[in-house]
Amino acid sequence: MKRSLDICAKALLATLLVAWGGSVSAGQWANPDLLLDAKAVKANIDKSNWAVVDCRGLKQYAKGHIPGAISLGDRCKKALRDATSRVYRDAGKYEKLFGAVGIGNDTHVVFYGGDLGTLLDATVGFWIMEYLGHEGKVHVLNGGVEAWRKAGYRLDNKLVKRDPTTFKANVVAGRYGETDEVLKIASGDMKNQLVDSRTKKEYQGKDIRAIRGGHVPNVTVNVSHIDTLMQEKNAKTGKMQPVAYLDPDAAEKAFGSLDKSKRTLAYCQTGTRSTMTYLQLRALGFKDVANWDESWRVYGSQLNYPVEGEQWFNFASLNKKVKNLEKKLAAMEKAAKK
Repeated sequence: MKRSLDICAKALLATLLVAWGGSVSAGQWANPDLLLDAKAVKANIDKSNWAVVDCRGLKQYAKGHIPGAISLGDRCKKALRDATSRVYRDAGKYEKLFGAVGIGNDTHVVFYGGDLGTLLDATVGFWIMEYLGHEGKVHVLNGGVEAWRKAGYRLDNKLVKRDPTTFKANVVAGRYGETDEVLKIASGDMKNQLVDSRTKKEYQGKDIRAIRGGHVPNVTVNVSHIDTLMQEKNAKTGKMQPVAYLDPDAAEKAFGSLDKSKRTLAYCQTGTRSTMTYLQLRALGFKDVANWDESWRVYGSQLNYPVEGEQWFNFASLNKKVKNLEKKLAAMEKAAKK
């Protein structure tokens, strides 16, 4: 009898969770308020103390966005970071920016993207707002624009501006992973958990994106951010492919073996992909999470930092490729003149 009830309960849960074009995830987040569905956003979007931020480029925003959503004038990962793709350590820049677009300390902020690339723009926004201490009032629309449309809601192309207000940062320093802390983990002097969010080839040093390839010693786990997304069947190819939807089952499978009470840092190449890992860890209930902003682009180029699986960038091979490309371009130009 109990088994029959359990089966019925699971079936009911599955029915309630069908909100992504027929895809079902039976897992649950420990902090579900961080990842909202389209219905929750729809219910709050007209409230004066809620702001929805379209993290895509301005051209995509102009073509169609969630009604009431604002744009920061560029993709969030550009609008909210400096020219080196790092956060501004001067919180005053963010106070000015968010105040100007009508986001205050009492404002709930929902970031959203579109495809897999702009999903990361939304998670960059999420991490930065949490770093600034916007506690309990920052969210991500899980599934972005596609989730909104699949829920049957329309898009709009009207430019939205909110009245300027005042935003004061209360920086939570612990949410910013410092390279000095990572060096202590690498040397074994600190036992904090370290998650490598890059691909397997990057981790192994086969895909080199700094002077050196490889990974930080004492990494706890290497999980590509792509592997923690929901998979959906492609209508044309019939193959399963990742979609811009954070899957609690996949996240639990990837990070469930880690200690949620232990400080955990995530990193990638530029500190972008790892913001998605940061969000997932927070949603799973990890107590002390940080994003290492400098990540491998800095670490792998510092020759005195220890590296496992160390491989050096092959500049000779790059020069050869450049020369071959130049020859091809010269041949194309010559053929075009005939």
